[in-house]
Amino acid sequence: MSIGPVRLQRLRSAGVALVLALLAGSPALAQRIIHIVVPFGPGAVQDTVARTFNNELGQLLNAAVVVENRAGAGGTIGTAMVAKSAPDGNTLVLGAASHNLAGHLYSKLSYDPVKDFVGVTYLGNSGYVIAAPSNVGVSNLADYIKLVKSKPGGYNYASAGNGSATHLGMASFLAQAGAQMQHIPMKSTGDAVNEVLAGRVQGVVPAVIGVVGFKQDPRIKLLAYTGAKRSRFLPELPTVAEAGLPGYHFDSWFGLLAPAATPKAEVERINAAMQKVLADPAVQQRFATLGVEPAPMSSDEFQKLLRADYETAGQIVKASGAKIE
Repeated sequence: MSIGPVRLQRLRSAGVALVLALLAGSPALAQRIIHIVVPFGPGAVQDTVARTFNNELGQLLNAAVVVENRAGAGGTIGTAMVAKSAPDGNTLVLGAASHNLAGHLYSKLSYDPVKDFVGVTYLGNSGYVIAAPSNVGVSNLADYIKLVKSKPGGYNYASAGNGSATHLGMASFLAQAGAQMQHIPMKSTGDAVNEVLAGRVQGVVPAVIGVVGFKQDPRIKLLAYTGAKRSRFLPELPTVAEAGLPGYHFDSWFGLLAPAATPKAEVERINAAMQKVLADPAVQQRFATLGVEPAPMSSDEFQKLLRADYETAGQIVKASGAKIE
């Protein structure tokens, strides 16, 4: 059975009309898709944070908010992809302290962490914990500093890799304390913590979420919290400044960033939706399980924070002596 040219054209027109009708009548089919790029692999803190709120944000924006992992090169591959994406609000990056640190760590970057991005929404912050294996025989930070200084370079610390926050947090601490330890880079924070639990290295600086479950573990001693004030997740733990190193402060922010040319109206629309999301008790509880303290902030305030943090990141990298070619 053959179909004539006229009838074929009518069938094609009817098919197009049907698709258009379906799109018009079904919000799900016509739904906008927003990509939150996580520049690290599944299971990383940034990845977990992004997945605590993407569904709620999507409901408020009438969009499908998809979390997409683009790992590699310390987070710079996924971040570079977002910097070069269309500035329409449909592609965001879940940034953290590593975003600005990379600008000082890497000798060559295809993007500028500040100039090529606009801060959309500040999500919250989380600090780190200086921890040591129990077999080193110290119970407080002051004694730990004395121990490490007694044998310059004779002790080791583990991190999640060269240039990671867990590397720079300890490196800047040691620089400020006037002490030296050998750096042992691992593949992940979990691997670094396991080295301490096994007593094979003498220090680690993981995010709160990485050690809060070990506070009763006899194999590890949590010595101090790196934030400016005590963590509400470990209120019994003194800050590093309180415990023997005045002026030390190291933590990480989390936030959504978009390409720099994204229209202000679009930035404000996403920011307003995220303010509602962050006020949701269910989302707040999920953040709490990650050791992240959410905080409301306008996009302009977040942009100012990013600029100030970039300068601080430069000081941390300089103090650590770290560099990645």
